[in-house]
Amino acid sequence: MLESLIPASRVHAPPMSTPTGWLERVVDQRVSLRLKDTRELAGRLLGLDDHMNLVLDDVEETTADGSRRLGRVLVRGSNVISLNASAGLPLKRN
Repeated sequence: MLESLIPASRVHAPPMSTPTGWLERVVDQRVSLRLKDTRELAGRLLGLDDHMNLVLDDVEETTADGSRRLGRVLVRGSNVISLNASAGLPLKRN
């Protein structure tokens, strides 16, 4: 029975079925993030990696104490609680 299993390295999910596939479609859009430490970041998504680490530009950080501009930041994916793309998901072009 184990012989019939497909090795994980050979299983390929369609691009939209993974979180990184969704995020790749919102690159260059404005996004809002909520982090584990209650901070919120808003900026333009420049890129990401397989661990969902995110690079954002023109970032504004909002905390209970106020807000400030940060410029370009790298956010570790494991610190992100939620992500919202303000313009929505673009239509897929074939």
